[in-house]
Amino acid sequence: MKKNVLLLCLVQLLLLAGIPVSNAQRLWYQQPAKEWMQALPLANGRLGIMIFGGIETETIGLNEITMWSGQPDPFQERAVDKDSWKNLRQLFFDGKYLEGNQIGTELLAGLPHSFGSHVPLGDIAITFKHPAGQVKNYVRELDIDQAISKVSYQIGDTKFEREFFASNPADVLVTRLSASKKGALNLVLALDLLRESTLLPTKDGLTFNGTVSFPRQGPGGVNFLGKVSLKLKDGSMQVKDGKVYVEKASTVDIVFDVNTDLLNANYEASTHNNVDHAIAQEYTQLKATHIADYKKLYDRVKLSFGKSGFEHLPTDVRWERLKAGNYDIGMDALFFHYGRYLQIASSRENSPFPTNLQGIWNDNLACNSGWTNDYHLDMNTQMNYWLANVGNLAETNTPLFSYIQDLAKHGAKTAKNVYNSRGWTAHTVANVWGYTASGSGVNWGLFPTASSWIASHLWTQYQYTLDKNFLRQVAYPILKGNAEFFIDYMVKDPKSGYLMTGPSTSPENSFSYQGHDMALSMMPTADRQLVYEAFQSCLEAAETLNLDAAFQDTLRSSLKLLPPMKIGKNGAIQEWFEDFKEAHPNHRHTSHLLGLYPFAQITPDETPELAAAAQKTIEGRLAAEGWEDVEWSRANLISFYARLRNANEAYESVVQLQREFARENLLTISPEGIGGAPSDIFVFDGNQGGGAGIAEMLLQSHNDLIQLLPALPAAWKTGYFTGLCARGGAELDANWVNGKLTSAKVKATVGNTFNLKLPTANQVVTVTVGGKKTKVTTDANGVLKLTLATGEYTSLAF
Repeated sequence: MKKNVLLLCLVQLLLLAGIPVSNAQRLWYQQPAKEWMQALPLANGRLGIMIFGGIETETIGLNEITMWSGQPDPFQERAVDKDSWKNLRQLFFDGKYLEGNQIGTELLAGLPHSFGSHVPLGDIAITFKHPAGQVKNYVRELDIDQAISKVSYQIGDTKFEREFFASNPADVLVTRLSASKKGALNLVLALDLLRESTLLPTKDGLTFNGTVSFPRQGPGGVNFLGKVSLKLKDGSMQVKDGKVYVEKASTVDIVFDVNTDLLNANYEASTHNNVDHAIAQEYTQLKATHIADYKKLYDRVKLSFGKSGFEHLPTDVRWERLKAGNYDIGMDALFFHYGRYLQIASSRENSPFPTNLQGIWNDNLACNSGWTNDYHLDMNTQMNYWLANVGNLAETNTPLFSYIQDLAKHGAKTAKNVYNSRGWTAHTVANVWGYTASGSGVNWGLFPTASSWIASHLWTQYQYTLDKNFLRQVAYPILKGNAEFFIDYMVKDPKSGYLMTGPSTSPENSFSYQGHDMALSMMPTADRQLVYEAFQSCLEAAETLNLDAAFQDTLRSSLKLLPPMKIGKNGAIQEWFEDFKEAHPNHRHTSHLLGLYPFAQITPDETPELAAAAQKTIEGRLAAEGWEDVEWSRANLISFYARLRNANEAYESVVQLQREFARENLLTISPEGIGGAPSDIFVFDGNQGGGAGIAEMLLQSHNDLIQLLPALPAAWKTGYFTGLCARGGAELDANWVNGKLTSAKVKATVGNTFNLKLPTANQVVTVTVGGKKTKVTTDANGVLKLTLATGEYTSLAF
């Protein structure tokens, strides 16, 4: 408590001092946004806004994470009996792939009747009546060090300023409009909503209520109530005809909230209470509390690659330079910081749901596409959270874990009805209504190991935190239930004796067989890798907790029966159990490389042949005509190359992600024409996957080793980072000059022995613990063992 009070006091002093923001922590522009993908994002984990910064009219795009269409669907799946499963699988074992795909499509496609989608709410539009004169010194910015957006400009001798933030403690969106000249603010505030609603006046603003209707994705939708209140210094306010008119004010404070009845039976009272409580507070107190709350998370990590010489340029100008083929190491660091900012903004411990396809924001494009703005579990939702642990934001995983718990509850019904199995499963697509069945098309939707992939985040959380209470109470029951599903679901291949999943897909790809494109087969490589993770993590969790000895034995014996990963005749990792010909060698998905990243089943040291085959797989995809590169595939390549220690190739993908798959506001996009996208559409995962990839180039921790600077590119020859996290319960700092590590620090968040792998064998390192210096030499593999108590740290000099 004392620490929080001190932080709040420090923030207030900094606010009074008016200390300028470094451009390393700032996006800024010299003109308003002309479209959504130029606007700037703010959010508090539940509410999100996009700030356009118009001069005559300010547009504030409104989002709330529970604003969903659709409804629960008790008839989402087809029941399949055991005999049908046996007969279907026999077709595949007999090599009758065409017949198996035909019957599998009929039996196993899901039946979504009202899947729904996350939808945007609409806009607040503020129209200003400015004095005549030329607009000068316009600046629009997003300070990611404080999570505050600002707009400022001058007309005549009057400076106009706007300041926006999304407060998690107050649970509202806050705007302050001000003018340097007393009484210079004259404006009209109106709501331009996309959802049909009833608008009512209040003494200081407006309320609105309605029910989401979005027939494109089926019937049903949440009920909602929103409220906007204004507080003036000087001047007058009048509410009439559904608008708020302000005349001759010096400052205007605006507070907004909207809640739905999804997970909140008292949504109407929540909205009124949040707005009324916030508008009654002093603006400076609201702001200081917001900054202190945000910086508790954001300030944990710092990173720099040095100055590029272009820090003085507006962000969109630097972005245009990148697109023209130039490089900017300052933008690389800014992109990483931006990823952490977006993670904190969109996913907090008290968030009702995890980030969806567009994080917490919604451009009204994804929800109107064939995808819907949902939870895709064959890459996108997982990538949304890749940065959380290594980026020292473990708490932001909380809404994801709550969502997985709910998914497991609904997935138990799917496991029983479709697969005649215990435990739980889920497939490619999911929503907030408990959809866990296969998608309506099996070629992309029949992916039951999606459940294992999303559940793996629970084990990752434990690996980073070593929190046994979390493991016992949250993670293990879910991991065990998923492992039980696969124990029941898998069957032995009568030819090889291997345990096999299937029929299932390798997302979202297909193979050629006897002149036909087919998606279904037994035990695609992605399934093998995910089942291995499911069994191995469950086994390690049970061993750690000393639980379920008999089930541990079952897992051990099952692990021995999984097939090996195979190298095809082309020298690449086989995507399927059989060495099928790829129907789409340019396909964006590379799910058969999950063992390379995010898992560590393929490494250059322990499985060099598989690592070389993984490199061959990547080369084949990139060389294929019409390679379907998108934001997440390019972000994924950063981490692939980092794991293969191809530093400069990883760096080129960092740049390519910013250059080709991000916009002026640095939000990432899925390009028009790929995956059915009707236009360039914002997708959140590229920002998080890109940030995670940058971290992976600087710090890796898997297979009981921590490695500093494993894939440091020439472009980042000198720099530092502080606060990145490693598996085993450690925070690390590092400094390097001309590509050489000069110093490091390891702090134990949990007492443990850490194996720090350094570039050189028999390297002498000066280790300082508690002020005492000693000389330590790495072993023949370059490994330095450090044993630290909880909270203890050691400094290393090289």
